[in-house]
Amino acid sequence: MRGILLDSKKYSNTEIDLVWDGNPVLVLDAVSAEKQNEEYLKQNQIYLALTSKPLIFLDEFNIVKSRLNPDLIIFASRHSSATAKPAFLVHTTGNWSSNNEFGGNPKDLSKTSALLHKAGFHSLERQIKKYNFAKFSVDIEVTHHGPTTLDVPLIFMELGSSKQEWIIKEAGELVANAIINTVFKYLDFKKQDNQQVALGFGGAHYAPNFKRLLTNNSIALSFICPKYYIRELNEELIKQMIRNTLEEIDYFIVDWKGTNSVDKKQLIPLLEKFDIPIKKTRDFSNIST
Repeated sequence: MRGILLDSKKYSNTEIDLVWDGNPVLVLDAVSAEKQNEEYLKQNQIYLALTSKPLIFLDEFNIVKSRLNPDLIIFASRHSSATAKPAFLVHTTGNWSSNNEFGGNPKDLSKTSALLHKAGFHSLERQIKKYNFAKFSVDIEVTHHGPTTLDVPLIFMELGSSKQEWIIKEAGELVANAIINTVFKYLDFKKQDNQQVALGFGGAHYAPNFKRLLTNNSIALSFICPKYYIRELNEELIKQMIRNTLEEIDYFIVDWKGTNSVDKKQLIPLLEKFDIPIKKTRDFSNIST
């Protein structure tokens, strides 16, 4: 994906006097896009940087010492799954349990932005309409894996889910384009100020009901705790979800059908300790807004 961004005729990059993990840093200085996006680029800087370290284990990498000091980070990553389903994906990061085999600290969440997360999903959906990828889906995943301790809000945008898809040049181009567009869409969401921000609870790993919310409503989600980690939740983890989301939280949203009755009995009293309205995914419309 990095190579595609460097070689693309849509973008112009300039090497600057900064190094990240031993690699030169580039700044995006021109883009073939709508006039509004050109204005956004004049007012903001988009850096392109490369690391040789596995992204999920970047907790101890000091972003600040690199002199980059980014406001937000988008990690471009490969995605693997047992089903090897062709997909483009976006998700936030964190560990709900004491298991941190895949990076980060136990029971720790990264910082993130609900608007950036939704912008990533929106941009992948928009890009897939421009390409002939009938076998690919655009999905969100629940919050999982590291890193968790970088002091910058972040999301992952991924190409999945096997070597067969990773080598498709056009698929890499789609994700690369979507990442750049995510920055502009995020700035657009901030300017419009028309999104309600929520935390998600329940459902399966690929969160179909939360995907529906992002698709059809003015709802942006940051962290999503799946049904299989509901019993790991405690008051401190929920405080982390609130504190580590860049935006103020409007709702807790529960995938009611995707959460069993035993888990609901633990979850709802826990959520009621906070002065945040509790909604169900079915409370929201299926009609695009």
